[in-house]
Amino acid sequence: MTFSYELICYSCKRTFHVYEGSTLYKLVKERKGTSFTCEDCHHKARLEAIKRFMN
Repeated sequence: MTFSYELICYSCKRTFHVYEGSTLYKLVKERKGTSFTCEDCHHKARLEAIKRFMN
């Protein structure tokens, strides 16, 4: 049986799951009241930060 959390992305408001064993699962467990982003939004934000750093 695999445990998971169902979260809502604070950026796009889509529901996504975080499964036991992942790094994000551990963060969610430690910081229950914190907002998290889905994989897509996290990737977009990271690329945008890299682009701004390079300019």
